[in-house]
Amino acid sequence: MNPEHLELLVTRVMPYGKYKGRVIADLPGHYLNWFASQGFPPGEIGRLLALMQEIDHNGLKPLLEPLRKR
Repeated sequence: MNPEHLELLVTRVMPYGKYKGRVIADLPGHYLNWFASQGFPPGEIGRLLALMQEIDHNGLKPLLEPLRKR
């Protein structure tokens, strides 16, 4: 895992869909799990969604808090 990817989770916004405009780190778990079951989109957004789903699934969201305060 690249530390830069963690920073992207708290800065990059969802470009489309029901949660368009919301920071990826703030997407609800059920939405991330839906992507996991249906398949993540290609490219950077898909990689970030997959990473966020893994973080959320394992209860590690609090680890992103220090990155938000930068």
